[in-house]
Amino acid sequence: MEALPYEAAEIAGRETVMEGADMRVRVLTLAASECVPWHYHSEITDSFVCLEGPMVVETRAPRAEYVLKPGERCEVPPKVAHYVHGLKDGPFKFLIIQGVGVYDNIAVGGRGA
Repeated sequence: MEALPYEAAEIAGRETVMEGADMRVRVLTLAASECVPWHYHSEITDSFVCLEGPMVVETRAPRAEYVLKPGERCEVPPKVAHYVHGLKDGPFKFLIIQGVGVYDNIAVGGRGA
């Protein structure tokens, strides 16, 4: 799997819980002002579970904004661009379940755009 820009960058914390050929589960911790930039996946669904927050998952086409508090979750299906950040750029921690399918990450321009 190719490293994503936010994976190569220093973030507050990253833990792989499980990884296989067609899915993975990770816990990501992002400090204030850190984010997961706009991107989408060709095949996989991203399932987010907020552990500490609040956090925000924004999507395009359809445009939506999910504000998640600890224990809340949402899914972003394949081919839907999304951007993940803390509410008011605050710190947050989440579990992400990615699958099932071949993993890719296609960047989409514009932070918060």
